[in-house]
Amino acid sequence: METINKIFKQTDLLLGLGMLLVVAMLILPLPEFLLDFGLVVAIATSVVIMLTAVNVKEPLHFSVFPSLLVVTTLFRLALSVAATKLILGTGQAGHVIQTFGEFVLGGNFVVGFVSFLILMIVQFIVITNGSTRVSEVVARFTLDAMPGKQMAIDADLASGLIDEHEARRRRKAVKGEADFYGSMDGASKFVKGDAIASILIITINILGGFTLGFMRGEGDPMAILSTYALLSVGEGLVSQIPALLISTASGLLVTRTGHEAGMAGPVFGPLLGQPRVLATAGVSMGAFAFVPGFPTIIFLLIGGFLFGLSKLATKNPGMADEMSGIEPEAAAATAQEAPIPTGPEAVLPLVAVDAIEFEIGYSLTKLADVRVGGDLADRVAATRRQIALELGYVMPSVRIRDNAALRPNEYLVKIRGETVAQAVCFPNEFLAIDSGAVIQPIAGEPTKEPVFGLPAIWIEENQREAAERAGYTVVEPAAMMTTHLGEIVKSCSAELLSRQEVTSLLESTKSQNPAVIQELEPAGLGVGDVQKVLQHLLRERIPIRDMVTILETMADFAGRVKEMEQMGELVRAAIARTITRQFADEGGKLACITLEPRLEQTMQEAVQHTAGGVMLSLDPSLGQRVASDIQTSLDEAAARGLQPVVLCSTQVRLPLRKHLDRSGNIVPVIAYNEVAASADVEFVSQITLAGDEFSAAVA
Repeated sequence: METINKIFKQTDLLLGLGMLLVVAMLILPLPEFLLDFGLVVAIATSVVIMLTAVNVKEPLHFSVFPSLLVVTTLFRLALSVAATKLILGTGQAGHVIQTFGEFVLGGNFVVGFVSFLILMIVQFIVITNGSTRVSEVVARFTLDAMPGKQMAIDADLASGLIDEHEARRRRKAVKGEADFYGSMDGASKFVKGDAIASILIITINILGGFTLGFMRGEGDPMAILSTYALLSVGEGLVSQIPALLISTASGLLVTRTGHEAGMAGPVFGPLLGQPRVLATAGVSMGAFAFVPGFPTIIFLLIGGFLFGLSKLATKNPGMADEMSGIEPEAAAATAQEAPIPTGPEAVLPLVAVDAIEFEIGYSLTKLADVRVGGDLADRVAATRRQIALELGYVMPSVRIRDNAALRPNEYLVKIRGETVAQAVCFPNEFLAIDSGAVIQPIAGEPTKEPVFGLPAIWIEENQREAAERAGYTVVEPAAMMTTHLGEIVKSCSAELLSRQEVTSLLESTKSQNPAVIQELEPAGLGVGDVQKVLQHLLRERIPIRDMVTILETMADFAGRVKEMEQMGELVRAAIARTITRQFADEGGKLACITLEPRLEQTMQEAVQHTAGGVMLSLDPSLGQRVASDIQTSLDEAAARGLQPVVLCSTQVRLPLRKHLDRSGNIVPVIAYNEVAASADVEFVSQITLAGDEFSAAVA
């Protein structure tokens, strides 16, 4: 027994040897005894596979079936080839085939041939074609539903309904389901090929046997035809009976859903659960018994059986659940809604929100499905790396999920549970953006680029090259979505920077520079103070990568400065090189819009210190004209290919920036002391104060 166990543990070796034997059967002649043995093994294997497919609880529990289907098909074809060699060579084909030809077919090859044709019609047209079509449809729907299932698992994990272990188990089940039905789609083609090969083999055996028998002078033509036809038809039936069983098993597997009680339970359970239906059927069969010419006894027996079965089901109402494999308690539980937990531990996961959510319509799920080439997740990861390099800020994880409430091609971005952006994207088209360099307009669906609001059109893939030649900037749909996401995250980075992220940054800095961290606490600076300063920088997209300089500056001024807004301005001066590099062009030139000294003096006098920080209290008309003139200067500079900043004094910088933000001007404002000494500064324009405005301001 121990030796047998050791042998069966080497399953891979045994399978390899078996495949070598199959190849040998295709080449070498096979004795009649071994042919009989192989045919019996094929029949037994098909019966085992059929019974397993009927009794297995879920299709995935028999995930090896596609491989078995291929192996058994090759095995049967090898046996058919071996039988052909014996039939044509010796006029004999072993006891199994001989018995089928003489006993089962009654020695009449015409009856056998007709039986074989009927079997092939059932096998090829009904079972094989049906199983192949079902396999294709199920595989297609399974692959299409895979992204939605994965996102549902992520949603359950995020809401706390399942833990990480259960999420991994479900993801594995989803992947296994897709792999199984995909394999079944391919393996079903072997069954169809086997049926076609059987027809060709039996035809070759009959024609070849008759020709060889006639040439060898084995008797009259009818005797020769009868001998070889019986053997050929017998061989065809022997090989096709296992094929029929395995094809049926294939159809059962791909057409089933998961059941806890195999197949018999789900079939008989609903029937026994409807006693009235059984009683009506029994009475109907009994009525047919009195129709003249019908077999009365048979109809009465079947009708009585159905009526008795209905009475048995009525007396035992739990029998249907038992047949279905459902315990009474479980059935009651499924009939009622599970009580909602009332403890705070159960409610808290439901109110939790993700820092960043990326919700997409169902048409856009293909962009997130790696199985069909979707790279949305990879692009999001690349966006996180890019933001980390640009701002020194670690962007939180993005939760990508589908939303059935959205339009098919719609997506939205949520920050801490609230929608901040919404746009439309077509997954099978490209976005051609007109950045001002278009020389030849092309046809397409007009739209607006969602990031910067530039005019754009949606084009087909075959228009891409033409659009690029025409001067359009063509981007893929996933690239457009991630670029939009990146700009939103950059603009909301101050809001997304929580104290937990700040703590992580401090711990990372401590590992390299412990001294600067140790200096913060004696200086009276906590995590919240560091967070406010970092948010002050991120609000204007100033990188926070140089944490050592930032923290050292805070520690230096901690005893004199209590307002973190003012502390942020001091930190800005300390990282002047970073700010200069951030807003300079590729050549290192910093384009600047300056303020007339009189105007700057007027603004400085209008600065007010409030509980919400410094504010600029200008005359409304003057404030509006300043914002308008700055916007005009920006437009003129943009026409020259420049992206200038507003340069002013330290006292005016922050209140002016707040004023421009309220006016809708998106322009960086930097102070003189925030410009690096080595910077190449170019003055593009100056905002002046007219004489009457100056007089009014002085007055």
